[in-house]
Amino acid sequence: MPKPSPATHPSYFSRYISQVPEEDLSVAFKKQLPLITTVLQSISEEKSNYAYAPGKWTIKELLQHMIDTERIFAYRSLCFARKDQNALPGFNENEYAANSNANQRIWAALVEEFLSVRKTTEILFGSFTEDALNSSGIANNNPTTALNMGFTAVGHVYHHMNVLKEKYL
Repeated sequence: MPKPSPATHPSYFSRYISQVPEEDLSVAFKKQLPLITTVLQSISEEKSNYAYAPGKWTIKELLQHMIDTERIFAYRSLCFARKDQNALPGFNENEYAANSNANQRIWAALVEEFLSVRKTTEILFGSFTEDALNSSGIANNNPTTALNMGFTAVGHVYHHMNVLKEKYL
């Protein structure tokens, strides 16, 4: 499936979708995984506790945010693909981070969890037909599609990997 048109998703998602260089979602998932793996596995347990400024997330909290968001985007996509017409809620990323207990976790376990969640997200999207990918729904009071959620998931990771490289590493 080709990259979605900006007219089919909330404008806020453009900041993520525009970071995905691939035009095909399955290719985007496959190309991103080795890049993420290399960066995450290069971070030490000690470094993972670093926050670049007071009040900012640690690297562990940043990765936990990526895990939580990936799960939420996958759930939204599943609901849309299955034609569930219930409006889905938004989420407060700062509340999730504050209640995640990420800083008490082992870095390698967080990395393993992210890679596992990403793999299941990739499998989920690989199971969707074109019709399922084009299915729409409401999330956080905005209409969007399963395909948009997939590209947003990939772009969200690119966004946070750029933040990680620019401000943490």
